[in-house]
Amino acid sequence: MTDHQNTDAGALPTAEFAFPGPVRDKLVAAILGGAKTSTTGLVAEYEHCGEALPRVGARSAVVDSDNRPVAVIEVTEVRVVALADVDLAHALDEGEGHTTVAEWRADHETFWHSAELRAAMDDPAFTVDDATPVVLERFRVVPAS
Repeated sequence: MTDHQNTDAGALPTAEFAFPGPVRDKLVAAILGGAKTSTTGLVAEYEHCGEALPRVGARSAVVDSDNRPVAVIEVTEVRVVALADVDLAHALDEGEGHTTVAEWRADHETFWHSAELRAAMDDPAFTVDDATPVVLERFRVVPAS
């Protein structure tokens, strides 16, 4: 999950990967190490939060579990597909060590069906299935100037 939240005027919005803690730390390390160049969000999350889908060229500040900015990323591609249509290239580029779409999906479904996400969605029975629309986002780390 990438949660783009607005910060103060003139600053970049933040990009939060998962919830603070070990999963976010792992994802941020993969971004900083160059292994993670894609992410997946749920259209339902964007709608629930009243946020627009990401757009190509948009930049955001990746924050760590302590809410400190650690990198700037720029969106290079956005696709909305059914969960059943996520391809292997996208799953591999998430940089989480999955070698099959089935592994990737099982890991993501664990997160999407977690008590934390269900609470964030205000829906204790929230679930995904093959038809669930997902946002496939590719990004690059913007070199520090």
